[in-house]
Amino acid sequence: MSIFDETITLNNGVKIPKLALGVWEIPDDQVADAVKSALDIGYRHIDTAQAYNNERGVGEGVSNSSVSRDQIFVNSKVAAEIKNYDEAKQSIDETLNKMGLDYLDMMIIHNPQPWIEVNQGNDRHFEGNLETWRAMEDAVKAGKLKTIGVSSFDKEDLDNLIKNSATKPAVNQVQIHIGDTPMDIIKYSQANDIAVEAFSPVAHGAAMNDERIKKMAEKYHVSVPQLCIRYDWQLNVIVLPKSANPEHMKSNAEIDFEISAEDMNTLMKIDQMNYGTASVYPVFGGKL
Repeated sequence: MSIFDETITLNNGVKIPKLALGVWEIPDDQVADAVKSALDIGYRHIDTAQAYNNERGVGEGVSNSSVSRDQIFVNSKVAAEIKNYDEAKQSIDETLNKMGLDYLDMMIIHNPQPWIEVNQGNDRHFEGNLETWRAMEDAVKAGKLKTIGVSSFDKEDLDNLIKNSATKPAVNQVQIHIGDTPMDIIKYSQANDIAVEAFSPVAHGAAMNDERIKKMAEKYHVSVPQLCIRYDWQLNVIVLPKSANPEHMKSNAEIDFEISAEDMNTLMKIDQMNYGTASVYPVFGGKL
């Protein structure tokens, strides 16, 4: 079986490809070519967001691909600032219109708090997230979305939706990489039948400069990104490496090796990663 054929079955029966192309920071006028290249290589899962300002280009790449639409899993995210029903409903329609698509395979809430509040306040916006969630549920009923999920939700945020709505999130998209492996939320999500997706598997590029990770990659005769992606893969999570470069896309998918349990444990203990200029990611306007 090809790496691109491997899927996880979500709690509503929908199958999601375990390897995805992330497109954050790829400009709208360049992302169509990136998406088309990824689909030509074999990727079948594309992850974008309203905040990325490239949904139009992603839709163009999907539509112009030789791969049929029903073979491609397309995900976007409702902007973190939207915490009410009407705006959320409108934003989903605008996303579909921009992308030129009849439906999305998944839409997720980009963050429990608006970006400006991240790490600055205790308000988890429980009511607002329920309002946005209700708009997403209605979009599923209307055939606009196949499934819905969340991103960067902690236990209390997940519990709010689980206890107060009719739909359990299908996924929780979380930052997971060597140097930041939040096992508590990974285990809690998976124990509640919520699939976990890993964004920033290469630590915003910081892994490339970490001697501990470089040494381990050399041991397995692989690149640092390949080691990082395989690490997440072995946690049984969906992995979203980002690239606009077709050669990197190909390389990122060449993870047909196994990290030993001992080495996984060693990598899991790495911490204190320095993100450098990416240190404010993923907070658009917030503070660490």
